[in-house]
Formats: sequence, structure tokens, C-alpha cells
Amino acid sequence: MDSVINVLRTFWGVWVMVFFCGIFLWAYWPKNKAMIEAHGLIPLRDDENEER
Repeated sequence: MDSVINVLRTFWGVWVMVFFCGIFLWAYWPKNKAMIEAHGLIPLRDDENEER
């Protein structure tokens, strides 16, 4: 078990980079473009039920 932990600790930078690249690819995948753009417009929407 200690040898497995040592190997994982050695390559932690690789694991982080793979995780980051996965998130990056998911965010820029053409299929997700409409969803990402809709989420980006949330702060600009006016709330219809908001009292002023």
C-alpha cells in the first residue's frame, strides 16, 4: 500500500493537469456552448418577481 501511495504522490502534478484538461475540454465542447452561454447571462437577467 505504501508503494502505491508513493507512486500517486510522485505523479500528483500529472493528475491535476489531467483533471484541469478534462474540465477545459468539457467547457469548450461545442455541444455545451448554448448551456455555457445561458449560464453566463444569469447575472444580466432581471428578476421578474423582484420587488424594488
